[in-house]
Parts: sequence; C-alpha cells; structure tokens
Amino acid sequence: MYKIAVIGDYDSIYGFAVLGLDTFPVSELEEAEKTFIKLATGDYAVIYITEALAEQLSRVIAKYKENLMPSIILIPGISGNTGKGIEGVKKSVEQAVGSDILFSNQ
Repeated sequence: MYKIAVIGDYDSIYGFAVLGLDTFPVSELEEAEKTFIKLATGDYAVIYITEALAEQLSRVIAKYKENLMPSIILIPGISGNTGKGIEGVKKSVEQAVGSDILFSNQ
C-alpha cells in the first residue's frame, strides 16, 4: 500500500501526524535532500513539501516531477505562502486542460 509523507521544518508539519500522515521534519539542507530522495524512491505516492524547502531542493525535485509517482505537492509553511504551490497547481491544470482557466478578460 502506498503512503503519504510530509517533509519540512518541524513547526510547519507536526500537525499532519494527527491526520495519520508520515512526517519528516528536517532542519538542514543535506538532511532534507537525503530524506526527500529516500521518500521519492520509496513507497510514497504523495509527498507534501513546504514551499520554502521545495525552493531549496528545486534541483532534486525536478528529477521526480515528470514521474507519475510520487505526486509532489507544495504546501505553505509557518512563514507563509510564497505562491509556489498555487503556481504548480495552475501549471498542472494548464497542461491537462490546454489553457489557463484562471485567465479573465475583465
């Protein structure tokens, strides 16, 4: 059975454990990179990662973005929303639909 992981700084992700998700708090970049690779090559179908950490690991994440699994979803951390998560969802929708559904001529 596939699992769901959440990776990021402790304060941003600790609440996800209550939902039954596997949490992986990281504080150093090298540790974060190793943990992400372990999750991405393991039994995880979905990896939630804080936007701030995803920005630091963008090179590593790019290697897995085109794969069907795991699905990598950016979430805001305690420091706030950078807009990267919604930007990623928007790009996915554009690819699936063929156009920007949020575009408005108003």
